[in-house]
Amino acid sequence: MLNTAQRSTLSQNVRFRLEERESLGIVVGIGEIQVAEPPYLLMAVGIGSCIAVALYDKDTQMGGLAHIMLPYKEEFHDKSQPARFSDVAIGIMIDQMNRQGGRIANTKAKIFGGANMFPQIISSHTDMDLGRRNILAVREELARHNIEIIAEEVGDHIGRTVLFDTRDGSIVVKTAGSRERNY
Repeated sequence: MLNTAQRSTLSQNVRFRLEERESLGIVVGIGEIQVAEPPYLLMAVGIGSCIAVALYDKDTQMGGLAHIMLPYKEEFHDKSQPARFSDVAIGIMIDQMNRQGGRIANTKAKIFGGANMFPQIISSHTDMDLGRRNILAVREELARHNIEIIAEEVGDHIGRTVLFDTRDGSIVVKTAGSRERNY
């Protein structure tokens, strides 16, 4: 459950309908992490080159969502808001889940985003492709923690919105043009 301090840091509370079930939604902003249990729905909007990392422990129904902006903390001078960085955010989320009763041994990951939003300007497979660098950094960090990635929708040139239902670990990804995919 969310404590009072966590509730006060939420950027927005909204209500959603997902499969005709009402849930309390928590918006996870850029560089933020939220950990919750049912009936909460975690949502990240505007995932372009950023990565939404969803961790889920099906035994405890504990879920966490990080909206990661950058690959590695040491590459940037401004180290404030450490949850912006993949090499820090994933560890923080794991620690929060463990403190609230989740178990890393039961935890699986789903990752979304890492788009190259400006393919006409930035060539893919270069250091300027921040989305690609974010994908690689997230995969590396999850492997370091021995967390299996069981679903992903990464790359391409499209923005995404991620809706994560803590009741069952399911994720709906919406893209421009109203395309929806279930994971």
